[in-house]
Amino acid sequence: MMIEKFLEYLKYERNRSELTMQSYGEDLRTFEKYFKSVDEQLDWTNVDTDVVRDWMETMMDSGNSAATVARRLSALRSFYKFAMAHKLADANPVYGVKSPKRKRRLPVFIKESEMDMLIDNVDWDDSIKDVRMRTIIILFYSTGIRLSELTNLDDKDISFVNNEIKVTGKRDKQRIIPFGDELRNVLQYYIAKRDKLIVRQTDALIVTDKGVRMSADQVRYIVKKTLSLVSTQKKRSPHVLRHTFATAMLNNEAGLLSIQKLLGHESVQTTEIYTHTTFEQLKRVYNQAHPRA
Repeated sequence: MMIEKFLEYLKYERNRSELTMQSYGEDLRTFEKYFKSVDEQLDWTNVDTDVVRDWMETMMDSGNSAATVARRLSALRSFYKFAMAHKLADANPVYGVKSPKRKRRLPVFIKESEMDMLIDNVDWDDSIKDVRMRTIIILFYSTGIRLSELTNLDDKDISFVNNEIKVTGKRDKQRIIPFGDELRNVLQYYIAKRDKLIVRQTDALIVTDKGVRMSADQVRYIVKKTLSLVSTQKKRSPHVLRHTFATAMLNNEAGLLSIQKLLGHESVQTTEIYTHTTFEQLKRVYNQAHPRA
């Protein structure tokens, strides 16, 4: 019952998405299932800090990543913050419990030379399929937007007067991203081709042959298939293109704060991981090139 009240609060008072609510619900029910297995007499009002810590330890022992454990703990924190504020619980068992440290993985990216080869040298034809595919790749690479941001784009979000895209990111925060003449020409050609061959059922920018908004899975498949033309690396996703955008910007002397704003990162610390990427790249070049390395 308490979980349902919390989810209603998220939906009606915090205006959170269905996906967010589903994620919170699953994480909270995972914890509920755990503490019931420990002691059937336990409920949301009498679990203590030791139970929360034991739950974390059990998850880690079961092979869950630190990121998964941290996410579930975050859901629990939000839940008890709500429960305390609405007097549904007298104590917060998550208070003082620290999230496990996450391993910081360097982002995977495609080399600039490989992106140049993909955009300029692949034998693209003039079919709507190829035009749309190339547009998606260049859109990701030129702006660094997230997959969800691309699939949510409508025609009205593109300004060809100012060469700008209005993007709606996480927690419905909007940002403006400038773009250059190449993307402008690609977008205009795609839109003209799309409107000539497809009857749209939606205002979406990227649509299927049936005229409906293209799903995240469909875009993900297109990106993976297209990147395989120039890259053999295992990870070939829209997020890799986001990393590729950021790394290319940094390698070409863009400032970290500018990249942060373009990516829509809350903190510059998140963006700083790309400096590690370029430093690792420098080390590889040094080790390969220096005669005494």
